[in-house]
This record gives sequence, C-alpha cells and structure tokens, in this order.
Amino acid sequence: MSPAEEQQIRQSSRNGWLLSAPALVILTLAAMGPLLVVILYSFLTPGQYGNVVWDFSWDGWISILFTRDIFDGTLGLADAHLTIFWRSIKLSLQTTLLTFAVGFPTAWFIATRPPKARALWLFLITIPFWTNLLIRTFAINEVLRSEGLMNTLLMKIGLIAAPIQVMYTDTAVLIGMAYVYLPLMVLPLFAAIDRFDLRLLEAGYDLYASRWQVLRHVILPIVKPGIVAGSILVFVPSLGAYVTPRVLGGGKNMMIGNFIELQFLQGRNWPLGAALSILLLIVVMIALLIYTRAAGKGANPHG
Repeated sequence: MSPAEEQQIRQSSRNGWLLSAPALVILTLAAMGPLLVVILYSFLTPGQYGNVVWDFSWDGWISILFTRDIFDGTLGLADAHLTIFWRSIKLSLQTTLLTFAVGFPTAWFIATRPPKARALWLFLITIPFWTNLLIRTFAINEVLRSEGLMNTLLMKIGLIAAPIQVMYTDTAVLIGMAYVYLPLMVLPLFAAIDRFDLRLLEAGYDLYASRWQVLRHVILPIVKPGIVAGSILVFVPSLGAYVTPRVLGGGKNMMIGNFIELQFLQGRNWPLGAALSILLLIVVMIALLIYTRAAGKGANPHG
C-alpha cells in the first residue's frame, strides 16, 4: 500500500470518528451522567426531609450492613437489611432454578417439533411480552389470591376445605417471577437445543449409555451456553425486581428493588438508596463476569 493510500485511510478514519463524536458524547453523558450522580449521592449526608446535604460521609455505605444507635452512636448489625439481601438472592436463585426446570423440557419440546409447529409454539411463548409487566403480575394475583382461580378449583375438586393463603408470601413472589421471566429462559435454551445434532443421542445409546448419562454427558455440556445465557437473563432482572414483589409480596416480603424505593421515598435516606443501587449494579456486573467466563468455557471445552 502506498503512503498516499495509507494517508487517505487514516483521514477517512478520523473523519468517521469526528462525525460520530457528537452522538458518542451524548450517549456517554446519557449513560454515565445519571450513574455518576448516584455514585456522588452515595457519599453525601442525608437531608432532614429527603435530598442530600453536600457534606462528604460514609454513612450511606456503612448503613448497608450496620445501623447506628440513636443514643450513643454505636454500630450494630443491620439484621433487617441482611434479611432483605438474603431473600433477594435466594428468590432470584430459586426463580432461575424453577424457570430452568420448566423451561428446559419446554425448549426441548419446541426444538423437536416440525418447523411450522415450532414457529407456532415460539409465537405462544413470546405472547406474554406483548403485555405490560404490571398486568401480568395482577393476572398471577387473580390466580393465587384466596378467592382466586387456584383455590376455587382445588376446593371444587375436594382437595382442600379452605383456601390456601399463598398471597403475600415468598412463594407467591417466586411463582410470579418464574411466570414473568420464564420466556427469558426458554428462548436461549431453544436456540442452543435447535443447533443440537440428534445423532449424538443415537451414538450415546449405541454405546449403552442410560438416559441419565446421555442427558448429563451429552446434552447438557453441548447446550451449556444456552443454560448460562438463560440463567443470567432470569437472575439479573429477578435480583432487581420491583413490581412483582410489591404486588405479590405486599409490604412484608420486599426485595432489594423495593428497599431502594423505600429509601428514596418514605425513608428519605437518599445516600443509602444510592449506595444500595450501586451495590446492586456491582452484583449484576459480577454475575455478568461469571456468565462471560462460563460461556467462554462452554464454547471451548478443551480450554
């Protein structure tokens, strides 16, 4: 390549960056600006009636795990905060496992149908996305409440004599989040299973492998990227869920998302709410790093 051509390529590259610079600046400010404000607020002092006082303080971060005694100022472990954190992580993991238990056979069933039937089943799986999350959550509410569809059917067929109290429990939140996020597990699993070579099953059976051995040593390792992707797509929004725990869990079974909202509104402790928001972001980033590493291992089984 001649020097003139190299100069022309460099000039073209610079022109491209200059033309895209305004859009890049706007996107950077729009994405990083609010985040920087939240980070800044987490290191300030809470105001008396909300907002912040512009005095540097670590109280927002300290209050995540500790509470300060109003009389002598000593620090004690914030048991209520830890309970909320544990409930959020536990329910997110349970939601991920439940959606996998339901989504894997569903995705396998769809992937093994004829092409026309497969398109219909995928269409049915995506229908819930056409409806607002709040409406879907209220639909589950109508199923689980004491006078709802589930208790009415169970009482009519004689399995129970009185309604089962499911609403405003962790079980109701788990069922609601599993219903809401199930398509996010099914679709990545379907994409992975759809590329699966069914002849590998025949090879496994020809080598006298049992069904469990074929599932464990043949199917799961090959569809592992889909499992990891679906797990992340379910775990991350479950961890920060707000609407479903608020409607199905009531005020007693809040998760991190509800706890953050409480600090910015009724609690009037914006630094703590900001610190919790950054903590949630850090947890999500760690989960994404784990996903990237696991997906890389799945793509390179000899690595």
